[in-house]
Amino acid sequence: MMGRAHLVISTGVTLSVMGLAGIPVTLPAAAAAAVSSLLPDIDEPNSILVRTVIPTGLLRVLQLALVVGAVFIFYYSQDYAPWNLALAGLIAVVSFLPGRTLRHIVMFMIGLGLLQFGQAFSPWNTIAGCVLMISTLVSHRGLTHTAYAAAGWTMLLYFATKGTAGGESLWIAGGMSYALHLAADMLTNRGIRPLPPLKFRVKFKLMSTGSKWGNTVENMCIVLTLVLLWYVFIASK
Repeated sequence: MMGRAHLVISTGVTLSVMGLAGIPVTLPAAAAAAVSSLLPDIDEPNSILVRTVIPTGLLRVLQLALVVGAVFIFYYSQDYAPWNLALAGLIAVVSFLPGRTLRHIVMFMIGLGLLQFGQAFSPWNTIAGCVLMISTLVSHRGLTHTAYAAAGWTMLLYFATKGTAGGESLWIAGGMSYALHLAADMLTNRGIRPLPPLKFRVKFKLMSTGSKWGNTVENMCIVLTLVLLWYVFIASK
């Protein structure tokens, strides 16, 4: 499914189920559900979540900075020739890589930074850094679209919010929304492999992402989700 569908469906269904179950629906819980609805697609550099965090404008600034850096190294490091030319050329080549590849590089560098320096601020930064780095190395709908990832994310939220006010709502919202993203992808022709290295896929082949029929199915699911939200939070009150 497309990102917008995941955002509406996973977040909406999660909050509705919480409302029906009597679990407090708080603003932090809603935010956790929204982020978690998109989080499995962190392995796709052109996904909504990654493009929001690393927008195209930021990539343009990075490309400009790399070009300027290449020129600086070429002209002001003549004493190290021909290595200055090789390094300047390498930097220049990186600056002209496709946006998809540049986002992967930025994600990896952010992850490396969190891994090296984030521990001093919060131990969770180490985990976040590892997640970012691994996400750049795996294929789309790979590790992040498994039962292991859903369980790991839920446990991470649980231990991170344990003992805090509203913590139960937050980890339930995040874990459920993440799992619903995977469930939605099971409807597609490609499906997911929930338990690698086992090779079996769960795929119901109801739609193909990006196709006309796929868009119709997504829109129908979105409408049903909005109806569910209306019933839980407005009609039943």
